[in-house]
Amino acid sequence: MRRWLTRAKHIGLALLVLLWVGPAAAQGIESVLNPGKVIEGHAKLEDDCKQCHIRFDRNAQDRLCMACHEKVGQDVRDKTGLHGRQKPQACRSCHTDHKGRTAKIAEFDKQRFDHAVTDFALRGKHIKAECTACHEPTRKYREAPLECNACHRKDDVHKGSLGTKCADCHTEANWKEAKFDHGKTRFALTGKHIDTACADCHKDKNYKETPRACVACHKRADDTKGHKGQFGDKCESCHGTKSWKGSSFNHDTETKYALRGKHRSAECTDCHTGPLYKTKLASDCFSCHKADDKHKGSLGKECGSCHTELGWKQKSKFDHAKTSFPLLGKHIEAECKACHQSAMFKEAPKECVGCHKKDDKHEATLGTQCGDCHTEKNWKTTTGRFDHDRTQFKLRNAHALPAVKCSACHQSLSSFRKTPLDCYSCHKKDDKHEGQQGTKCEQCHTDKSWKVANFDHARTRFPLTGKHLVATCKSCHTTPRYKDAKSDCYSCHRKEDKHQLRLGVQCESCHSTRDWVSWTFDHNQRSAYKLDGAHAKVACEACHTQPAPRGKHIASLGASCISCHRRDDPHDGNFGMRCEQCHVPQSWKRITNRMSMSQPTRGLQ
Repeated sequence: MRRWLTRAKHIGLALLVLLWVGPAAAQGIESVLNPGKVIEGHAKLEDDCKQCHIRFDRNAQDRLCMACHEKVGQDVRDKTGLHGRQKPQACRSCHTDHKGRTAKIAEFDKQRFDHAVTDFALRGKHIKAECTACHEPTRKYREAPLECNACHRKDDVHKGSLGTKCADCHTEANWKEAKFDHGKTRFALTGKHIDTACADCHKDKNYKETPRACVACHKRADDTKGHKGQFGDKCESCHGTKSWKGSSFNHDTETKYALRGKHRSAECTDCHTGPLYKTKLASDCFSCHKADDKHKGSLGKECGSCHTELGWKQKSKFDHAKTSFPLLGKHIEAECKACHQSAMFKEAPKECVGCHKKDDKHEATLGTQCGDCHTEKNWKTTTGRFDHDRTQFKLRNAHALPAVKCSACHQSLSSFRKTPLDCYSCHKKDDKHEGQQGTKCEQCHTDKSWKVANFDHARTRFPLTGKHLVATCKSCHTTPRYKDAKSDCYSCHRKEDKHQLRLGVQCESCHSTRDWVSWTFDHNQRSAYKLDGAHAKVACEACHTQPAPRGKHIASLGASCISCHRRDDPHDGNFGMRCEQCHVPQSWKRITNRMSMSQPTRGLQ
C-alpha cells in the first residue's frame, strides 16, 4: 500500500511538472512513467510513445494497433477471421505489452481454443486433428489454407482429373465417404440408377470417360434376356430408369401409326418380327390380319371399312358424316347408345345440353348455349371460343388468352357472373407491398405487365427533383414496402459523406438534388462566426474535426483563436489565449500590435 501511494505521488508530481514545463518535456516524463520494456517486435517504438498511445484517449490505442497490423485491422472491418468474428474488445485485453523483450503476448490455450470463431469451423474428423496437421510451424495461423486440396492432395485417388473442389463429393465425417451430386453432370441419376453402386458403372477411377449409352452397361441383359439386338442399341427409346422390364415407348407420338383399341395391348414382336430398323413394317390391316379374314379376300383388303381396332368382331358400318350431326372430336369415340337412348335415332337431341346437362358445372347460370365456350374436342377446354369482350371485363394485354386461364380468375364454375372486377381480388398474393400501398393497384400497375409500374412520385411526400429523377426505384426503395423508405438525405447518401459525420446528417444544408458534388453554404449569414481573411479559404474539416452530436448539424466549436490554433502558439501560452490582439485573420505570421504595451499580458503576469 505504501509503495502504491509513493508511486501515485511520483505520478502526480510528474503531471504537475508536465503542466508547468509544457509539451517540450512531455517525452521525458512519459519515459519516467514507462511501466516496463516492450516485446522485441515493438522495441523500435519504445521511445516514441505516440506510436501506440494518444494522450487522454485510451480507446485510440486500438486504431493505432490496427494501423500497424493491417491484416488484422482488415479482418475486424470485414468481420472475417478470428479478430473479425469474435466479440469486439480492446486489443490490450489479449495482447498487453510492457512485460519485457521475451514476453509472448499472442499466446493462447490451444486445447480450449474455439475454432468456430475463425473462417474455418472444425467439423467431423477435423475436430480431432492436431493443430500442426494444418498449421505449419513457420507460418502464421491465419495463413493456413482453407481449401481441401491443400491438405488432402496426397489423398486424391483421382489424380486431379476431377479438379480441386473435393467438397463437392467428400465430407469432413469421412474422406472415403462420398456425397456427389450426379445431377450436376451430363448423366443425372434417376430411377434404379440412384441405388446403383458407383463401381457398377465406373470400373476404374477415370470417371470422365465413363460411357453414357445404355447399351454400354446393359448389352449383356439385352443379349441374354432381351431382344438380342433386334431393336437396335437405343434402349432409352423404350426403356426408362424406373424398371428395365417395362417399356415407355409411345407408339402414338414416336411413329406414324398410333395404336388404338386392341393394338395397344399387343406385344411388340407380334408385329415386328424382323430387325426394327431394317425391315419396314406395313401399316394396313390386311398385312397382319390376313389369317383373321373370314371372307377370304372376297370383300377386298379395306378391313377398316367395317372393322375397328376395338375388336375384330365389332363392326362399324355407319357413316355419321352423312347425317345432320357429323361426329367430331370426342363424339367420334362415343358409343352409339350414349346419345341414342332409344331405337328412334331421329329423336336423339342435337343440342349440347340434351346430353351434357349433368356436365354443366355452371348450374344453368350461363344458359344452354354450351357451344359458345365448349367444343367437341374437349369439354373442359374453352380457349378461343368465348368472346370475353361481351362482358364487363375485356381481356387485354397480359389478361388475354391463352396467357391466363379462366380458372385463374373464376374460382367457382357456378358463379362466373359474380367474379370481382378489381385488381386486388386476384392479385392480392402478388402484392409485394403487403397492403401498405392500398388496394388500388391500377394507380401504379397496368394490365400489360404486373412488374412495370407507372407511378407519379410527385404525389408523394418526396417529389423527385434533380438527380433523383433519373435514379432507379431500388436505389432508395430497398424493399417493396415503399413507405418504409427514408426521406432524409443521409439514409441513402451515407457512403458519399466525405465529412464522416463531422458536419452532421443534414446534407441539404449545403447540397442540393441537382448535383451532389456542388454545394453552397454561407458561413457569414448562417453562423455566428464570419469567415474572413485566410479563414475564407480553409476547408470545413480543418475546424470541424469531431462528429456532430445527435440531432445537430455540426459540433459546437469555440469562437476563440486558441480553440483551433493552440498547436500554432509558439509562445507556449505565455502571452495568453487572446491571439487576435496581435495576429490577424489574413495571415497568422502577420502581427499587429493592438494591445497597449503598458498593460502586461496574462502570460507575463
